[in-house]
Amino acid sequence: MDSASNPKILILDDDTFILKLLTRMLAKQGYTSVISCDNGHDALKKIDTAETCPDLILLDLNMPDMDGIEFVRYLVDRQYHGELILVSGEDERMLKTAEKLVHAHKIPMLGYLHKPVTPEKLAEILNTWKSHSTDNSLKTDKKSYSAEELRAAISNHELVNYYQPKVSVETGEVIGVETLVRWHHPADGLVFPDRFIAIAEQYHLINELTTCVLTNALNQAKIWQQNGLSLRVAINVSMDNLASLDFQDLVVNLVTQAGVSPQKIVLEVTESQVMGADARVPLEILTRLRLKRFHLSIDDFGTGHSSLAQLRDIPFDELKIDQGFVHRAWTDDTLRAIYDASLSMAKQLNMETVAEGVEDQNDWELLRQTGCDLAQGNFVSKPLQAADFPAWLEAWQNRVRNGLIADSA
Repeated sequence: MDSASNPKILILDDDTFILKLLTRMLAKQGYTSVISCDNGHDALKKIDTAETCPDLILLDLNMPDMDGIEFVRYLVDRQYHGELILVSGEDERMLKTAEKLVHAHKIPMLGYLHKPVTPEKLAEILNTWKSHSTDNSLKTDKKSYSAEELRAAISNHELVNYYQPKVSVETGEVIGVETLVRWHHPADGLVFPDRFIAIAEQYHLINELTTCVLTNALNQAKIWQQNGLSLRVAINVSMDNLASLDFQDLVVNLVTQAGVSPQKIVLEVTESQVMGADARVPLEILTRLRLKRFHLSIDDFGTGHSSLAQLRDIPFDELKIDQGFVHRAWTDDTLRAIYDASLSMAKQLNMETVAEGVEDQNDWELLRQTGCDLAQGNFVSKPLQAADFPAWLEAWQNRVRNGLIADSA
């Protein structure tokens, strides 16, 4: 928001009644710097002028001459830095597709409003805008890191494992954890993997990074085992890790040295790129690891390159339903259909299912009612450092005994 006291808002809709209605609603909520346009060409002129360029646009999708999708493309050309709300009478699936397109164009979008718009819904989304704008004002641009900095971080043991629990939906028993690496940067604090995994892959550091994560995870698994906790420990494996047959030997040797059973290790295969034309090496590695009784999990199923072809070709025994198909699937017919199809397919293939992104009691109830095997997400626990795990475990067991109330860890 360029001006916290009087932000500029532009309404673009071909229906003059809607323009007047939204203008009145905005005025009642204290927004007085509002411009309305009934066609895209006039709206673009406002955007091209500094004095009238809006901080927020309320955009109708279905308009004659220039529709909302085409208008968004012109916003991209102009490097528009404000935010967007879609306002439309189109159905939910059409609105979600449009929303994904807006996000793909990297234009900040607060969401969408169905016509007829109610003052309550408008107020709700504008309150989100206020909060979002306040948060953004406190943030600086994300810092990028070099390969040399990442290499030094690996050498200096600055990469630290966090562990997110996976629990049985039927019993509440803690079955295992997923290992999630974080960079404890000496100057920048906690750096998340989306800031450095791509660098590791690009500059051929992924094997060093994975070795570091795997070694630490195996050592922790051994400690838990000695303390009477028999947990399956999952580690993410990039397709880049599977480019050399040496990787199989590395995994087996590390597990042997740590004194941990392969049956307690899950390798979650994530694909940031398509498996190459010569798939023999990754297929050999994964098949041999499966023969040695490691578990193989297809991660983020239904997104990226994790697909039916991978289920056909690789001996996975666990399927992780991506969080984008789990959270709020109880209230969204499209998400529910994809969730149900993924769950059914896994059961038919005799695979264990893990639902990611379980955020609240409603998500949990959906899993319970549909017979999903395992749950992972903030409703159960956020990712934890190993030192925090015992306290969380005690609290979780109390929640289970008390009927699994909705407070997350």
